[in-house]
Amino acid sequence: MKQLTENNLTPRQIVAELDKYVIGQKDAKRSVAIALRNRWRRLKSDPEIREEIVPNNILMIGPTGVGKTEIARRLAKLSGAPFIKVEATKFTEVGYVGRDVESMIRDLTDLALNMVKMEMQERVKEKAAGIVEEKILDILIPPVRKKSQSNSSVSTSEVGFDPDTASDAELNERTRERFREKLKNGELEDRNIEIEVDKKKTPMMQVFGPQGMEEMGVNLQDMLGNLTRGGRKNKRSLPISEAREVMIEQESEKLIDHEAAVQEALERVQNQGIVFIDEIDKVAGDTTGNKGSGGADVSRQGVQRDLLPIVEGSTVNTKHGIVKTDHILFIGSGAFHATKPSDLIPELQGRFPIRVELDSLNESDFYDILTQPKNALTKQYQAMLKSEGVSVKFSDDAVLEIAKIAAEVNQEVENIGARRLQTILSSLLEELLFAVPDDIGTGEVTIDKSYVHKQLDGLVKNKDLSHYIL
Repeated sequence: MKQLTENNLTPRQIVAELDKYVIGQKDAKRSVAIALRNRWRRLKSDPEIREEIVPNNILMIGPTGVGKTEIARRLAKLSGAPFIKVEATKFTEVGYVGRDVESMIRDLTDLALNMVKMEMQERVKEKAAGIVEEKILDILIPPVRKKSQSNSSVSTSEVGFDPDTASDAELNERTRERFREKLKNGELEDRNIEIEVDKKKTPMMQVFGPQGMEEMGVNLQDMLGNLTRGGRKNKRSLPISEAREVMIEQESEKLIDHEAAVQEALERVQNQGIVFIDEIDKVAGDTTGNKGSGGADVSRQGVQRDLLPIVEGSTVNTKHGIVKTDHILFIGSGAFHATKPSDLIPELQGRFPIRVELDSLNESDFYDILTQPKNALTKQYQAMLKSEGVSVKFSDDAVLEIAKIAAEVNQEVENIGARRLQTILSSLLEELLFAVPDDIGTGEVTIDKSYVHKQLDGLVKNKDLSHYIL
């Protein structure tokens, strides 16, 4: 597939791409497609009004497992935008102490910087490969420093001429060219060489506490990391095939402009960043003044009020610089079983003007989910078993039966949407996955309707057992 870029993603194209991975949910796809295209439209608009155009944040309402997160994740992947998923509930704990709400923007900035650096490294990879080739040759054939110096590890047969008849400089140059040719032909891939690699970074350390402490924790980690690392390197002996990859990564890191990477990352976060706030319904409380639930409502409303300035548009201090959140796209998501969107504080409701309801999945949807998406579960299991030399085929009546069972169990036990298919397929194929490759060698296996009944009937009929297994 031709790689799409944000500036040629029309709303119709976006929906078409999302259709390859997410079944149904037409309204939600249309809303996010328009939101993404509007970002490009804003950047192309008159500079005088550009800063006044704010994104229309989206609130997705629907049961678990219907595609809310997948739509947002695929949207970010299509546009190449920095994307982060956070859960609203992690910002509140017993005693109202939770993670600093601004940490979502700091995490998003870190992700964006990694994205930009990887892109920059890819652009200089060819140049880095040339440098690495010379360094590998330097290890194999050290440069001549003294007239009497020679490389005893190089044999006449490897060089292709008699070293005794040439001067040191000539010998060195001719030997390097000969080995350069061997490197290009892949003849030395298994030879071990000793290289210097960067010392592993110290483990991540997080500081939780009152607002502002977390950022101090990030800076403290950097300082401690610098003190412990001290720029030292470790020596490792690796085959040239592995050493080359490590060295190219290190050289690419040196070649990129880190300051430019930081600036580009900040720009991307501010103009293209997407924050997906899941389980936002869990922090919705009674806004009518009824304090029947006591401290829990206070805590939930406190989280909402902390979220409000971030979603409205504010400045957040990160270790890479200041980030303005005015043009970041926020997508809220929740099942809203026990609460409703109107239970959010009015100010926060107003910051999610676009609301879309996602439909529950039925038997027909499950059949489509198992057959149509590029990453369908059936295709994933087929790919895994193919690695063992076993070709698995799902008959159409088997897929229909799986879809029927998924719909029934969701209705009778608990509706967890498409996630039900994962538990059902895992139980269905457990015996086969265990038997390969010891009991079943290479060959073809057909999963038909009778096999589905054989594996699943006992679990489906025993409702008490299916409550835990399915």
